[in-house]
Amino acid sequence: MKKILLPIAALLCACSSAPTAPASTAASEAAATDSIAAAPAEEPASEVDAASGATSVPNEPTFNGILVLPPQSRATVTLTMGGSIRSTTLLPGAYVKQGTVLATLENPEFIALQQSYLDSHAQYEFLRTEFLRQQTLAREEASSQKRFQQSKAEYLSMRSRMDAAAAQLALLGVDTTRLLAGGIIPYLDIKAPISGYAADVKMNIGRHFDVGEPLCEIVNKSDMMLRLTAYEKDLANLRAGDRVEFRVNGIEGETFHGVITMVGQQVNNENRSIDVYVRIEGQNPQFRPGMYAMARIARK
Repeated sequence: MKKILLPIAALLCACSSAPTAPASTAASEAAATDSIAAAPAEEPASEVDAASGATSVPNEPTFNGILVLPPQSRATVTLTMGGSIRSTTLLPGAYVKQGTVLATLENPEFIALQQSYLDSHAQYEFLRTEFLRQQTLAREEASSQKRFQQSKAEYLSMRSRMDAAAAQLALLGVDTTRLLAGGIIPYLDIKAPISGYAADVKMNIGRHFDVGEPLCEIVNKSDMMLRLTAYEKDLANLRAGDRVEFRVNGIEGETFHGVITMVGQQVNNENRSIDVYVRIEGQNPQFRPGMYAMARIARK
C-alpha cells in the first residue's frame, strides 16, 4: 500500500509546481509595465535655429529676407540730352569715384547750346553797360524815358536768355566759368553721380541714347541693409530697436548682426506681408544686392 501512495504523491507535487513559471513571467511583465509608466516623459528635442546655429525653442519664428540698398546708395546714370557714345572704358563691376568720367557723348545740339550761352553772355555785357548809361542819362534828364525803358527791356531779356542757357549747361554738368575761359567743348562728359561699383552697363561706342534712357547703374555697398518679410501675426514680436541675427546664402558658417530700424506701415494685399528693414552692423565685402538671408530676433 505504501508503494502505491508514493507515486501518486510525486505526481501531485509535479502538477502543483508546473504553473509557477508563467506566473513568474507575468509578474515580470507587470513590473516592467509599471517601470515604464513611472519613467518621466521625454523632453521635446530642441531645434537648431537656421539663422544662428544656436538652439532655440521649436516655435521661435524665423524670417526670410533679401539684401537691399537704400535709395541714396544706388544711382541710375541717365542723360538730360540725347546723343551717341563716342568713347567709354567702363567695365561691369569696376569701382568708380564720384565725378569720374564714365563716357563721352557727342551731339550737335550740345555745341549749339554752348554757342547760345556764349552769345547771350557777350550781348548781356553790352546791354548791361548800355542800360546803366541810359539809367544815368534818364536821371539827369538827358535822355527820354522811352529810350531808357527800351534799354532796360533788352537788358533783362538777354539776361533771362543767358541764365536759361547756363541752367541747361549746369544740368549737363558743364561749368560756365570754364566755358568762358576755354571756349566750346566738343563732347559732353558723362560723370559718376556717386562712388560705387558699375552695374547693368549698357553703353558701347556708337550706341545712341535718348533723354532719360539708362546707361548704367552705380551701387554703393558700404551701407547695405536687410529687408525681411514678416506677416501680420509677427507684428507683436517686431519692434524698432530689436537686435537681429541672420545668415546669408553663399556665405557659410558666418552669422551677421543688425538692428531693426523700421517696420513697414503697409500690408501687401497679395500675400499679406510686411517689410521690415534692418541696419547691418559690420558690412561684408561679399554682400551683394539681392542675396537671400534667413534671420531671427535675438532675444536676451
